[in-house]
Amino acid sequence: METLGLSDSSPRSESRLKSLFWPSITTASDVDYLGAQGYWICLLVAVLSFGFLAMTGQAITGVATLLFYYFGGVGVRERSRYAAAVVFVMYALDALFGGLGIVRIMIGALLLSNLRATWIAATWKPDSDEAALPPRLNETWSDKVVDRFPMWIWPKVRIAYYIYSGGFLALVVVGLVMMGTGRMQ
Repeated sequence: METLGLSDSSPRSESRLKSLFWPSITTASDVDYLGAQGYWICLLVAVLSFGFLAMTGQAITGVATLLFYYFGGVGVRERSRYAAAVVFVMYALDALFGGLGIVRIMIGALLLSNLRATWIAATWKPDSDEAALPPRLNETWSDKVVDRFPMWIWPKVRIAYYIYSGGFLALVVVGLVMMGTGRMQ
């Protein structure tokens, strides 16, 4: 595979920490790498949010949140600016009204970085030969989860996700406003 240029054994142009918090794109491989990285970050947020909500007895809200962040991550993988923005906005609202902490600030910074990386990736040299993305692999379980499944499912759920995420975000904002005015207890 390495002789075909399909492996990712070439050294990255930046460190892992820099690619997490201040990504840059110099090649089509960087576009693909940042999309995969954004997917994994959103998946982590989805699982952590679900786990926390399930432990506090809010399993239905946990499932709704899991779906919101997971499919947002699928959108990030497919370079959807909307998905990256709505995931960041939802997390920022949750962090601001749910209480800030070191972990929340770090995850919020990662999601803001995802938004920036998705925005750059969506506009990176769209008409050049260099913009051809590397082929998505299908050999391991990880390849199937992060490369193949998002590419297959996003066109099918994209419009439904736009509606769902907009409604979910509106519901959260209304709930926060009602809690702030003391109407909800």
